[in-house]
Amino acid sequence: MFAVYADAPHPDDPLAGLVVGERPEPQVPDGWVAVTVRAASLNMHDLWTLRGVGIKAERFPMILGCDAAGVLADGSEVVVHSVITSPGWTGEETLDPRRSLLTEVHQGAFAETVVVPRANVLPKPASMGFADAACLSTAWLTAYRMLFVKSELRPGQTMLVQGASGGVATALIQLGRAAGLRVWATGRSEAKRALAAELGAHATFESGARLPEKVDGVFETVGEATWNHSMRSLKPGGVIVCSGSTTGGNPPADLQRLFFLQLRVVGSTMGTRAELADLISFMDVAGLRPSIGAELPMERAREGFEAMLGGDTAGKIVFTR
Repeated sequence: MFAVYADAPHPDDPLAGLVVGERPEPQVPDGWVAVTVRAASLNMHDLWTLRGVGIKAERFPMILGCDAAGVLADGSEVVVHSVITSPGWTGEETLDPRRSLLTEVHQGAFAETVVVPRANVLPKPASMGFADAACLSTAWLTAYRMLFVKSELRPGQTMLVQGASGGVATALIQLGRAAGLRVWATGRSEAKRALAAELGAHATFESGARLPEKVDGVFETVGEATWNHSMRSLKPGGVIVCSGSTTGGNPPADLQRLFFLQLRVVGSTMGTRAELADLISFMDVAGLRPSIGAELPMERAREGFEAMLGGDTAGKIVFTR
């Protein structure tokens, strides 16, 4: 079958391992289902996989793609939940120490067919297109959990989104605005700040700029490049919710500020099936749709990867079939 995959890890030149070609048809174990992929979206996780981060060398070749929406054999239109738990796990999925995402252990969604546990497919609303639905189970679910499960922020409070052009950041802006928070965002360029404003940010700022006042919560996916600004932007008792570190994972901790101002730093990873179901329902009720910066046929996947690697993103990059 047609697939977009990594043939081997390349830490210093990730696109050297990217192949657009053919892979064997997948087997469908008992309790799993085959989804005919109609759309799948690109995530930073796919670049990490190409670098060999979070995946064992013997797992290659690995079909890429965490997110997908498609059709089951009976014609049902579904969204794929990409967090796969270990056999016998009964608790919250994100707390399973042996959990994985598609592309870490099991083959991913940039293909004609993706195979997942039956419990990992959810109904797609008829009102939502496949491209929109394909953006939800990684970036949007991560943002939903950060905001509504981890931050404890309330409508009317002020949130700051750092680096507001990627998939998680743009989702946070839209979710925060829809939930009644005052949304501020930073961006490295005028175009990125304009996108944030278009998506609902009440105010935008250059990266590292002094803010008019302190905020209740900061949402971090950038890491070292913005961490100092995030810490200094918080009110006493404020919270940073972190789900990524694209510019590095070891910034100065600033412990004196942390304890003196009684700040909270909270980690957040992906989300549960139940949270994805709530996200889909919320988006359907509120009329929210992801910001898609580029929609390409899967055969042109390399163009999307090049754009993400170069930081040339303005919302989600979606591949369709």
